[in-house]
Amino acid sequence: MALQPFAPFETGLDRDTAQGLVAEATRGADDGELFLERRRSEVLAFDDGRLRTASFDASEGFGLRAVKGETAGYAHSTEISEQALRRAVATARLAVGEGGGVMADAPQGTNRHLYRAFDPIEDAAFPVKVETLREIDSFARDLDKRVVQVSATIAASLQQVVILRADGHMVEDTRPMTRLSVSVIVEQNGRRESGNAGGGGRTALTGLLEPELWQSSVKEALRIALVNLEAVPAPAGQMDVVLGCGWPGVMLHEAVGHGLEGDFNRKGSSAFAGLMGQQVAAKGVTVLDDGTIPDRRGSITVDDEGTPSERTVLIEDGVLVGYMQDRQNARLMGVKPTGNGRRQSHAHIPMPRMTNTYMLGGDATPDDVLSELKDGIYAVGFGGGQVDITNGKFVFNCTEAYRVKDGKVGAPVRGATLIGDGPAAMKRIRAIANDMALDPGIGNCGKSGQWVPVGVGQPTLLMGGLTVGGAGS
Repeated sequence: MALQPFAPFETGLDRDTAQGLVAEATRGADDGELFLERRRSEVLAFDDGRLRTASFDASEGFGLRAVKGETAGYAHSTEISEQALRRAVATARLAVGEGGGVMADAPQGTNRHLYRAFDPIEDAAFPVKVETLREIDSFARDLDKRVVQVSATIAASLQQVVILRADGHMVEDTRPMTRLSVSVIVEQNGRRESGNAGGGGRTALTGLLEPELWQSSVKEALRIALVNLEAVPAPAGQMDVVLGCGWPGVMLHEAVGHGLEGDFNRKGSSAFAGLMGQQVAAKGVTVLDDGTIPDRRGSITVDDEGTPSERTVLIEDGVLVGYMQDRQNARLMGVKPTGNGRRQSHAHIPMPRMTNTYMLGGDATPDDVLSELKDGIYAVGFGGGQVDITNGKFVFNCTEAYRVKDGKVGAPVRGATLIGDGPAAMKRIRAIANDMALDPGIGNCGKSGQWVPVGVGQPTLLMGGLTVGGAGS
């Protein structure tokens, strides 16, 4: 089925009228825009041998923003009409007051497209999706008799946005997203353990439904579950830790990434505030946020203010050189926006958010890095974690980890948590491998009640002096 265009100015709203109302809302303001959105999503969840959930959601609406200084007036509606927009103008203008601002220039345009404009929900027929989920369940159970439960989810969504400014500058973007998730639970001698795997991105759903791909995800989920079935209680105490490549970059995302978002630094609440140009990590550590990688989950052709995404260097050879910025914080800090103004939907105001955040690789091999670990933990997979932005302190749960002594990887351990603080941990990186990898396309990031898709990545690296909370000693 052909992609249905999102044309709000041909259906519910006259463009000239809308532009005039945006101009009225932002008269005397520093910035502002009308963000129009149409979204469709479908989720199919198969659990315990049957289709448990089959949901479809469709919505549309707009958000109108007027910005003056540090204040933003915002109004949103699920009704795209002149009447609804006129009501929103009065609310947005509350932030402007008597005005006096000078409207910021519109974002620079771009002809770049980082992903195809298509509808992933219509990419595969509904019966094909259901049958694929059924095959995943059967395949996992046939792989190992210890499998007692299989859960699999296929999700697809399409977001179409139009951003209109008072000067008539208009930006459009069509953003597909797909994801396949597999969870396997195994049982042996009364003990149960689980493993999870999957992937996705701004790519066709048909690719995720290819047997070669979903079978690989099932095997990986089963492998992790079986590893954990043999795991012994994790030790506790302060020790060195080797972090694996790819998804373990989620710790970098939480412990460092959020602290490098512009709003936290402008307000002085980040542990990195006021440290621009200073050494904040070990030599050789370079961290980037890159929204320009084609088809990646965290990539965006333009952000939700219309600014083209960028490859932003945050830390270079250990020195803090940049923050992630939306338009408001960039203006207040006297710098340029970096294409990181993101919002969950039309009902949310934009703020500085990460896209794909990762650390570049070094010169060592992964084996070289492991050989330097004399007594510690090799953490390959992570689950949930938390971080305090003000001091960078973090806690992460390991979903797959191993004991290492004298550079030799030993028994898997369970119950390991990694505890530390981002600024200190970054300075204790002692070795960086040449195997930088991005995650498989599974990440979501929460901030101030808003969730957006993101990517993470890193090479294998050795980090000294973390506190390991474990189940034993």
